[in-house]
Amino acid sequence: GATLQRALETFIRPDEALIADLGSTFTDDVSVWSPNLSVHGHAELIEALAFRLDSFSDVDLVIDALDLFGSKGLAEFRVSANFSGAFVLDEDVVIEPNGRALLLGAAAVAEFDGSRIRAIRAYFDDATLLEQMLAE
Repeated sequence: GATLQRALETFIRPDEALIADLGSTFTDDVSVWSPNLSVHGHAELIEALAFRLDSFSDVDLVIDALDLFGSKGLAEFRVSANFSGAFVLDEDVVIEPNGRALLLGAAAVAEFDGSRIRAIRAYFDDATLLEQMLAE
């Protein structure tokens, strides 16, 4: 459970220490998918997380449920944050901050290889998130 919680914190509140320590949480060939992210391996994950370092402030992660079964884990969680920095979807699409508070409910499924995550998929309503990010 602690590994899945650390993974969520890495995605939701990335910082240089968590990014530098990816190897303790994720396998080298980790596969990560969400409605606005698809990466394979540490290098792509580091690049994706670097874009998000300054996008949000006052980030709060609340894990409502976390269950482990066999080599899988499931977490339901809520995230609140202020949209305070540019959000880069890719090199051609950047959403400028509006300073508003954002609220997002989500779920994540992780597949483990021993004590590390080899794949993780997050599910959330990206249309609602974008609506909040684009509101004036």
